[in-house]
Amino acid sequence: MNAIVEAFASFLGFLAWLMVGIALPNRNWRVSTVDGNVITTSTIYENLWMSCATDSTGVHNCRDFPSLLALSGYIQASRALMIASIVFGTFGLVATLSGMQCSKIGGENHILKGRIAAVGGVFFLLQGICTLIAISWYAANITQQFFDQFYPGTKYEIGEGLYIGWASSVLAICGGSCLLFSCKVKNPNGKIPYIYHPSSRGHVVSTVATSQTSNYGRNAYV
Repeated sequence: MNAIVEAFASFLGFLAWLMVGIALPNRNWRVSTVDGNVITTSTIYENLWMSCATDSTGVHNCRDFPSLLALSGYIQASRALMIASIVFGTFGLVATLSGMQCSKIGGENHILKGRIAAVGGVFFLLQGICTLIAISWYAANITQQFFDQFYPGTKYEIGEGLYIGWASSVLAICGGSCLLFSCKVKNPNGKIPYIYHPSSRGHVVSTVATSQTSNYGRNAYV
């Protein structure tokens, strides 16, 4: 495995995992729109866990969603996917750091270390896919409600938390793909074969045996 590609992919995976941790608690997943409103007295912004409101004086209040079962299905699914994304990213970091050539885990068996790093790449891909599905599903509901002329509730726009999540998914997919493709690159120093010559050893033994026999013959004649 190419060490430079491996280090770059590990950095992308770590950055993606860090951005998921930033996007998940971010409160600005969706923000109430001012389109069509002449006077705006308050701004509402929500994420997967709570809803907050800020008035014109700058005072804001937040409340957690009271019940999990009372939430919409896409919010529950987005919660599960984002939590799974963090778990996959954690496993990916552990596997990648263990499989790097500079680490002492696994000894000098570069083939085994390369396979462990490839498993880390799979976890990073799963992280990126879960994040992408959760963010895109949440954003699709925002846009659907925004363009629905008969929607009676508050309309929202896409917040900064979703953009952070999209960036995280792209970085995770790129990092995982780099790890998987770098495993196919042949490294001449990855494995040093042991050359075994059974015929030469047999020839050495036979030579020694012959010399011993000849010496014994000379001593016998003497």
